[in-house]
Amino acid sequence: MWLLVLQSFLIIIIIVVILAYIFGYSYLFNGISKTYLKGKLSANIDDGKYFSNNSIPTKIPKPWKESPDYNKTELPKNLVEDLIRSNTASFLVIKNGELVHEQYWKGYHKLSKTNSFSMAKAVTVMLLGKALEEGKIKSIDENFSDFYEEFTHKEFGKSLTLKNLAQMEAGLDWDEDYKNPFLPNAKAYYGRDLMKATFSRKFKEEPGTKFEYQSGSTQLLGFAVKKAVGQSLASYLSEKFWIPLGMEQNAEWSTDENGMEKTYCCIHSNSRDFAKLGQLFLDDGKVDGQQILNLSFIQQMKTPTQKSEEIYGMGFWINNDNPIKHYYFLGLQGQYIIMVPEHKMVIVRTGSYNDLPKTDRGRPDQVKFLVNETVQLFS
Repeated sequence: MWLLVLQSFLIIIIIVVILAYIFGYSYLFNGISKTYLKGKLSANIDDGKYFSNNSIPTKIPKPWKESPDYNKTELPKNLVEDLIRSNTASFLVIKNGELVHEQYWKGYHKLSKTNSFSMAKAVTVMLLGKALEEGKIKSIDENFSDFYEEFTHKEFGKSLTLKNLAQMEAGLDWDEDYKNPFLPNAKAYYGRDLMKATFSRKFKEEPGTKFEYQSGSTQLLGFAVKKAVGQSLASYLSEKFWIPLGMEQNAEWSTDENGMEKTYCCIHSNSRDFAKLGQLFLDDGKVDGQQILNLSFIQQMKTPTQKSEEIYGMGFWINNDNPIKHYYFLGLQGQYIIMVPEHKMVIVRTGSYNDLPKTDRGRPDQVKFLVNETVQLFS
């Protein structure tokens, strides 16, 4: 009897597996192995070790200069409670180019590498800017189909530009849902082939028509930039930014099985090095007097678009509604690199804030709270 039950169960499993492969859902098994079987309920900031990656090497580390007031200011109770409640891993504050506060929780420390999640979208846009500066891409208005001719045969595909992709105005049929395992984000994250996951998507409207935040847009942008520069994006990032910035550690960028970086996601680095990305923008793209990112392109990145109703530029989320204006890299579960130009301040927060509330016109409430509290504390 039990043998028959076991045989029936095994037959059902085999049928399920076969159907999953037939209908393109085999990536679900990879997702299960990297989450539930690791004791997690979803993607998490420590999952980099479970994915293939390309290295982002540094050469001569330049550690942050610590302020004379480094870690001398105790965080107020309401700020600490918010950071702990949101399962924070790290909280760093840079002011006037010096580290003034650095704090870690839950066993994380200054060398801990965590997943950037969608903060990588702004990094991908930075690489676009560098490729434009070097003439490897002719214009931000160049058509994506100039890089991948098959898009001329897609409805609306021929008119898709790199700028549409950077500004999240691509018009893709892509539901930005992180919880439903049958939707595109899960397939891109756990699947084996990013080109198949993104190139197979259709368009639902003319590119440039409206703003809609979509990971697929940045992944397509990554394909174009990689083709233009003729090397891995991790190595390009290393040469153009990681090494010049004097990052303290090598980083890793998760890839699919073909070695293509997940350009919408997944740079694994430490919080001190994330902060250097923010400082680069406060310094108008200069490092030690050298212009490593064109100032006019930086202005494009941090200028909010009309179609986003003034909340998104190119890779950056922007809050000019708040009395203390700021713009920032934003990643799933509350990864932030926040730039506050008026106060010459960079704020970094990493952690695992599941169900991150986004009621501030589509932006996380926590970002505005951290900006207001931190500026008041360290000004």
